[in-house]
Amino acid sequence: MARDQRRFRRRSRLLTASVAALAFGATALAEVPVTAAEQPRGHDVSSHQRNVDWPEARSRGARFVYVKATEATRYRNPYFDRQYDGAREEGIVRGAYHFAVPHLSSGRAQAAHFVRNGGDWSADGWTLPPALDIEYNPYGRKKCYGLDRTAMVDWIRAFSDEVRRRTGRRPVIYTTYHWWKTCTGDSAAFGADHPLWLARYGPSAGPLPAGWDFWTIWQYDNGGDLPGDQNLFNGSMSALRKFARG
Repeated sequence: MARDQRRFRRRSRLLTASVAALAFGATALAEVPVTAAEQPRGHDVSSHQRNVDWPEARSRGARFVYVKATEATRYRNPYFDRQYDGAREEGIVRGAYHFAVPHLSSGRAQAAHFVRNGGDWSADGWTLPPALDIEYNPYGRKKCYGLDRTAMVDWIRAFSDEVRRRTGRRPVIYTTYHWWKTCTGDSAAFGADHPLWLARYGPSAGPLPAGWDFWTIWQYDNGGDLPGDQNLFNGSMSALRKFARG
């Protein structure tokens, strides 16, 4: 979920890194994991998907979606409005996510840019909490963006505090087990009040980062029936609506 023209290449690297790090050895899934087939299905999209056919996505099982809104402090997805509003018009619960680039600006500055450009929240039952996508650096060799573990935790906290100040909710944190362990030192500082959106491609979500007892959203594949990446919500449809309402 990085800058859109590099999205497929980055996803391939993420998949390769996750598999190697976890010694999983499986290929990407072609179907919903059997053990989670009854959970609400969702996906995430960015400008790469452009004009999404939302009625088709709904007919294929989409019940929620995260739409990329922003990156750093200068980028806004040019398709955001039509994707975000189109999902809602089709009866799909939707939310916005921000791709973090921590070495370019502060967490507070990026959070402010995000909320101003689509990352706001309302308790209408149709709006998912804002989400922070934080993962390996797709733009250089410094996989943790040149930040040490303490600085990275501080950056995430600053982003979260600003999102909460502006929206009333803590952000969902999207990450991988391996990135979190490598770049935050497996910090347990966020598990109590930040929902986890865990990326791991395989038949199970695997180990969880420190501080979390369960995942709220699991990204289990980077392609499938729905546009973009494939996700599951850890609960029922009514629980998904409650999660949206806060």
